[in-house]
Amino acid sequence: MEHLYLVCYDIRDDKRWRRLYKAMKGYGEWLQLSVFQCRLDRIRRLRMEETLRTIVNQDEDHVLIMDLGPAEGVQMKVQSLGKEYRVVERRPVIV
Repeated sequence: MEHLYLVCYDIRDDKRWRRLYKAMKGYGEWLQLSVFQCRLDRIRRLRMEETLRTIVNQDEDHVLIMDLGPAEGVQMKVQSLGKEYRVVERRPVIV
């Protein structure tokens, strides 16, 4: 059974941030700067966590994985304040 997860991260180092972003693209849909939406079964979730553990610096970085429940029963509703929310595939830009 798949669950829907919201994964948010704060990575201090640009190189680690890019590695984590690329890794997350294999697990879910990019929503905005450091936020992904993922539909994962138990095995894929465990694989994702292990992948993230190999990238994250335990003393500097922070990753939140929020389980929103069974994917088939969750209707994602996005409320946007400010700029209009649109799902657009973009590459991150680090300045």
